[in-house]
Amino acid sequence: QVQLVESGGGLVQAGGSLRLSCEVSISLFTIATLGWYRQGPGMERREFVASITKDGLTNYADSMEGRFSISRDSAKRTVLLEMNNLQPDDTAVYYCNGHVPVFNMLYWGSGTQVTVSS
Repeated sequence: QVQLVESGGGLVQAGGSLRLSCEVSISLFTIATLGWYRQGPGMERREFVASITKDGLTNYADSMEGRFSISRDSAKRTVLLEMNNLQPDDTAVYYCNGHVPVFNMLYWGSGTQVTVSS
C-alpha cells in the first residue's frame, strides 16, 4: 500500500505564503508523476494545481504559474508546493497524488486545509 501524507496547511492572510509537503511511503523513483490538486468550498471536483515528473519536468495550472512552485526531494521522499501571494480564492483542501506505473495505480493523500483570509 502506497501512502501519501500532506502537511503544512493552515491559516494565512492574503499576500502571505505557505509551503506544503507531501511525504511518500515509497521511493520517488518508482513514481512517474507527483501532483498537487485542490478542492475549494462548494467545488464538486478537485482542480489541478501543479505536477512534477520523475525527470523533474514541471507543469502548472495557468492561474498558479508564477505564484506556486513544485519541487521534489528524493532523499526525503517528499514533494513540496511553495505557494506565494496567496489569495482568498486559494482557500481549499490541497491533495497530493502519485502515479505508480508498476502498480498501474494513482494514489492520493487525505489532504491538508489551506485557508486564506482577506
